[in-house]
Amino acid sequence: MSDEAGASTRERRVNPNFITEIIDEDLKQDRYAKITTRSPPEPNGYLHIGHAKSICLNFGLALDYSGECNLRFDDTNPETESIEYVEAAKRDVQWLGFQWARERYASDYFGRLYECAEQLIQHGKAYVDSLSDAEMSAHRGTITEPGKPSPYRDRSVEENLDLFRRMRAGEFPDGAHVLRARIDLASRNMKLRDPVLYRIVHAPHYHTGDAWCIYPLYDFAHPLSDAIEGISHSICTLEFENNRAIYDWLLEHLRGTCGLPPSPRPYQYEFARLNLDYTVLSKRKLIKLVEGSHVRGWDDPRMPTLSGLRRRGVTPEAIRQFCFRIGVAKSNSRVDVSSFEATVRDDLNVRAPRVLAVLRPLRIVLTNQPEGTIEHLEAPYWPHDVPREGSRTLPFSRELYIEHDDFMEQPPKGFHRLSPGGRVRLRHAYVIRCDEVVKDATGDVVELRCSYDPTTLRAQPSDGRVKGTLHWVSAAHAMPAEVRLYNHLFTAPDPEATGGDFAAHLRPDSLVVARGYVEPSVLADPADTRYQFERLGYFWQDPEDSRPDHLVFNRIITLRDSWAKAAEKAASTSPNKTDRSASDGTA
Repeated sequence: MSDEAGASTRERRVNPNFITEIIDEDLKQDRYAKITTRSPPEPNGYLHIGHAKSICLNFGLALDYSGECNLRFDDTNPETESIEYVEAAKRDVQWLGFQWARERYASDYFGRLYECAEQLIQHGKAYVDSLSDAEMSAHRGTITEPGKPSPYRDRSVEENLDLFRRMRAGEFPDGAHVLRARIDLASRNMKLRDPVLYRIVHAPHYHTGDAWCIYPLYDFAHPLSDAIEGISHSICTLEFENNRAIYDWLLEHLRGTCGLPPSPRPYQYEFARLNLDYTVLSKRKLIKLVEGSHVRGWDDPRMPTLSGLRRRGVTPEAIRQFCFRIGVAKSNSRVDVSSFEATVRDDLNVRAPRVLAVLRPLRIVLTNQPEGTIEHLEAPYWPHDVPREGSRTLPFSRELYIEHDDFMEQPPKGFHRLSPGGRVRLRHAYVIRCDEVVKDATGDVVELRCSYDPTTLRAQPSDGRVKGTLHWVSAAHAMPAEVRLYNHLFTAPDPEATGGDFAAHLRPDSLVVARGYVEPSVLADPADTRYQFERLGYFWQDPEDSRPDHLVFNRIITLRDSWAKAAEKAASTSPNKTDRSASDGTA
């Protein structure tokens, strides 16, 4: 099927790139009857947003070309893998919106892989080596010097088969022997200097139990698993570019044997992995964050894992759109985190109703509002530029809360919030004037006595326009809420490039907890509703900790901040300031 007959006739899941050009040509030349890809995570940790790029690419190509994509777990390391990681990966792939054609495991093929290894031995293409790891490394040579042959390289076929079968039977301890391919010790590609294919590991496997004590390495299992499954295009990240030579060597020497189809054979193609600012995307380092209690687990909303992003409130649609936007390239680069954040905001802007919440409450008493009087104001959920309908009622009473940072006794020029004698509009309500400031014994402002103009509902006051608009809640009606303000996990854009321990660059305020209030309408909504708290950011209820009698909201993402730069100097003098993530004025 050509591109004209396939992917172009409907909305693409994958932006056109060099891989789609290869597929288009392969289909044009009838090299494959069907496009078959695979998503091959190793179950040694939770999947992260870097894996999302690969998942969206592999599943997206299969969908774009009416093909199939397998979910295959490359589980050849029994000491680091577990069923927990398998189940987590399956949840993540389904949450992203994809369904695999077949669920497969490299360990499903251990018997056939063993047969392939014996086939290589019988043809003089593999041998059992008894060097230690250090000795083997010394024999491998350097980029400028060829490798030296192992003294065991010329063992006979019979001796190699005997030793390999005894390895399989469990006669030797870990590290006593390995099986190596006999390729080219003078190759400029170090990967081809007799790579290791099998090693001894006396450890139970989560999927095969104690059936095996020798395990294939990735470079051996990967191409043969692809061939067994009939994969057409094996898509990897760039760090496997040099491994492609082993991939091709094995398939050329083994296709048509051991039950492997003679043709068409799969081919490997490499693309640039995702590197995102202010995070790390190494499973080994992510495990350190979890085991070192730097975060609260794999699903901590500060983590770049898919489970962390899901708990934070990021939608799968936003992640798929982000992967589509950044595209597929041949060279590695870093992606500015603002690109990801912009995609999340674009997604939430049209799905998140606007509501009012206050994170650092400052009490307002409206002195000209009779005690016990409650007015119910109609307030739309959506701004005029979002074509959606819906509204709710807001209780308006004598006592309100506004943000503490929305009041300054001595405001700088351009400050359009509340100050002594100043006026502002309350969102969806009236214009108020600050008449008196009440302080406690330490001099901190604890209350503002104000008056409101009852003629200014949806109208400007008769004596001039008011510039500032503040969000607020009714003190008697608002729901108490714990609000978790998540920031970047690291202070450095590239924590791994600065040298030393990457954990030294952890941001101390990556989580700030506020005790605030949210308007009562949220109690009537489904718990998974995403909101824009006006002038504060996008939020949703934490799916693990929030409940009706104890609301907990996670900040998904901030709003664009046009006020912060102009107010930076003035705001720096205010201790414990709230992260204001909106422009001054209306939301």
